[in-house]
Amino acid sequence: MRGSVAGGPRFHGISCNTFRMELPIAIRDQPLPYVERLERRPLQAIDLVVIHCTELPDLATARAYGERRVHPSGTGNSGHYYVDRDGTVLRYVPDDRVAHHVRDCNEHSIGIELVNTGRWPDWFDSRRQVMTEPYPEAQIEALLALVAHLRTMLPNLCSIAGHEELDAAMVAASDDATRQVRRKLDPGPMFPWARVLTACGLHRLTGSPRSL
Repeated sequence: MRGSVAGGPRFHGISCNTFRMELPIAIRDQPLPYVERLERRPLQAIDLVVIHCTELPDLATARAYGERRVHPSGTGNSGHYYVDRDGTVLRYVPDDRVAHHVRDCNEHSIGIELVNTGRWPDWFDSRRQVMTEPYPEAQIEALLALVAHLRTMLPNLCSIAGHEELDAAMVAASDDATRQVRRKLDPGPMFPWARVLTACGLHRLTGSPRSL
């Protein structure tokens, strides 16, 4: 495991021009085994942060899912960064590589995964569509520090969105094929959007989610 400390300002208020300096953030590099197969991109191409939750019980399970090779290119699905419940931040994919984490927006976005059970283990059960696990303080503080760091590293970063806002596709419910449920609901109703938007300095993409 390699560790790095990334210094950078934390932003407060919705203006992109206001910020104050905070303590640096520690980011642990744990690249996925197929990371060299992921497409390269210039950092200037990145303008969006997408907030996910893992919908899995723990970080180890999320890592196992991320390591699965499911694409013809020999790569899998994962975010760039993972933030554990205790605030630990890990980088699985470098910023200059395209990770597969959201439909249609991978080429110009950074994916941040927050460890949270979400609807696990019955993601598509129509009776279990309410996400109830809160996001701990340490996790949200680490997320804000990470976004502030990304603001210093990515010159065109200006927007933020939840996974649920970018993927509104419906799928058949696992308990009743005649019913439809949302494919993605993360980060869900427990995510403190008001606090994050006030602190991070990014513009939230709004409007009707796209069905992708």
